[in-house]
Amino acid sequence: MEKAAVIRLSFFLGIFLVMALWEIISPKRKRTTSKGVRWVWNLGLTVLNPLVVRLVFPVLAVTVAIKAREQGWGLLNLHDLPYWVSFSLSIVLLDMVVYLQHLMFHAVPLLWRLHMVHHADLDYDVTTGLRFHPIEIIISMLIKMSAVAVLGPPVGAVVAFEVILNGMAMFNHGNVGLPKSVDRILRFLVVTPDMHRVHHSIYPRETNSNFGFNLSWWDRIFGTYLAQPKDGHLDMTIGLRQFRNAAQVTLPRLLTMPFTGKQGKYALGRRGT
Repeated sequence: MEKAAVIRLSFFLGIFLVMALWEIISPKRKRTTSKGVRWVWNLGLTVLNPLVVRLVFPVLAVTVAIKAREQGWGLLNLHDLPYWVSFSLSIVLLDMVVYLQHLMFHAVPLLWRLHMVHHADLDYDVTTGLRFHPIEIIISMLIKMSAVAVLGPPVGAVVAFEVILNGMAMFNHGNVGLPKSVDRILRFLVVTPDMHRVHHSIYPRETNSNFGFNLSWWDRIFGTYLAQPKDGHLDMTIGLRQFRNAAQVTLPRLLTMPFTGKQGKYALGRRGT
């Protein structure tokens, strides 16, 4: 457990530093708000969420994976598969669970209220990928642990998946751009910054597309893929129509947003244009 935590923290800090430097050296878009202020609020949530998780959950996904292996729980533990097959299947299937979970947070109005915190950011950079309401994190942990118990993945696959998911969230929320030829090829396999940025558009149709965080296949398979924003990446407006003032997205406001903020016409069941 301690070793897994050290691995996750090491990769987190390393990837965060790389993305932050990349954004400084070669930013894709100009900022519309104060970076320093945004980072205080976004990183405030980043620090708060692990504390909440530790307070609420006596065990984490890795612990569930260890228990599943010991007790023979889960689909993969019912079959004597080569380790690399179980490992690879676990990464792919857990990624599909995250895609479906993300879709659910857009489809259910009550869950969308929680997920608004992520989308209400007025700019788009590496810290956006870390900005989630604590209650959404709790629900996500319950889903992840349930998926691990049902699937029975190798412990190493769970650690690797959490590192990959966290790293890819920072990568594809980065205020960076890849050469078009590289982006076009890369997005056949994984979610690129340009691909996911569409998901943070102010237009509900674009917000309700490109739900993947890691593998880009799911959006293509389930018909939620949208190649480009209609206003272009440099001119598109980031965020939600009902939250356009920086004073509306301070840390205290973000914590109360699901209960006091307007929902808007973004939830899939109430789709706008």
